[in-house]
Amino acid sequence: MKLVSTSLFNDPERGKLYKKLFVTEASLAGKLQHPHICQIYDAVADEDQHYIVMEYVDGGTLEKFCVPGQLLPIDKVVEIVFKCTRALEFAHKMSITHRDIKPANILYAGETDIKISDFGAALIASGDSTQVSAIGSPAYMSPQQVKEHPLDHRTDIYSMGVVMYHLLAGRLPFQASNNFSLIYQITGVEPQPPSAYRPEIPQAIDDIVRHAMARDLDRRYAEWEEFSADLAAVFRGESSAAQGQKTGEQQFADSDKFETLRTLPFFENFSDAEIWEVARISAWHHIRNGEVLMKEGERGDYFSLIADGQLKVTKRNKLLNVLRTGECVGEMAYLQRGAHVRGADVTAMSDCKIVTVPTDKLEQASDACRHKFDRAFMEILVERLSMANIRLSGV
Repeated sequence: MKLVSTSLFNDPERGKLYKKLFVTEASLAGKLQHPHICQIYDAVADEDQHYIVMEYVDGGTLEKFCVPGQLLPIDKVVEIVFKCTRALEFAHKMSITHRDIKPANILYAGETDIKISDFGAALIASGDSTQVSAIGSPAYMSPQQVKEHPLDHRTDIYSMGVVMYHLLAGRLPFQASNNFSLIYQITGVEPQPPSAYRPEIPQAIDDIVRHAMARDLDRRYAEWEEFSADLAAVFRGESSAAQGQKTGEQQFADSDKFETLRTLPFFENFSDAEIWEVARISAWHHIRNGEVLMKEGERGDYFSLIADGQLKVTKRNKLLNVLRTGECVGEMAYLQRGAHVRGADVTAMSDCKIVTVPTDKLEQASDACRHKFDRAFMEILVERLSMANIRLSGV
């Protein structure tokens, strides 16, 4: 609970500002529902007390990972920043610009999971009141913000670039003894790349930070999705410069899972939050050409989606179907309640990337997520019935 003393609102110099920040954050209660945004459950404001009830995250903030000796591995930094970009893209779609992105406002939930918090300084485009200016943390402000120019989501993109720099290098891109010197550097000096202070940082990541922190808007990432895509590309090995630097990361990074699921037609109508939920409950693995994924007669307690490759469905060596990237198989394990026995063999026709969803985990998923699966499966069944009718009619 964030408890605000009533005396702060009565402060002759800053009282109006404190009240504005409180009202802005309180107005977002129940609206920013995303797995990487700290939920605001309730807000109360009366004569006796003012407080906001928020989701509890016990891992502290990212500040502790911004000092030499406590830096996170490079791959984890990229994963964390990726999740931040997806959360801020979600906020942007709701016409919300945070305006105070910094490590102290990003809560650490373990491994690479984070929750962005403190939306008190947010600029809400749909609001009907004037937004206060001259708020935020100078070291993370964009050139447009320190000049008090009109702002949009690109100011948060810049600030996220500074956060990424700080997490990678263990220092801020600009060092200054006062705000005047700091503002001069932000608006007119090109910082050293993070690799100048941590040589193992690959060129691809230096380029991402530079792109996010570009002083001129026309050189900065125009959209959050561009920022996210470049971060995901590092994990996918699309950057040869980064490929040799990746050691010890999981076989499938969370960023790779999210980006892969989002490209599959099956998940076209899933929200970001629902895609993250699928990424968490699913198992990911590679199978080689000729390897059996499902066997006739065995108990079925999962279904799979083809993230990449081809599978064939056979019964007693007779070919029934060929399934390609984006298609699902074994869904009767979920649709047919109770014990389900496989009715055919499913074998890889090429090296494949497979997403497997256990039926028991899907049954425990959110109502919204299960509803989207039901809808997607219904569309598949209708399409298959239509194709069967066409074949039977000889058309």
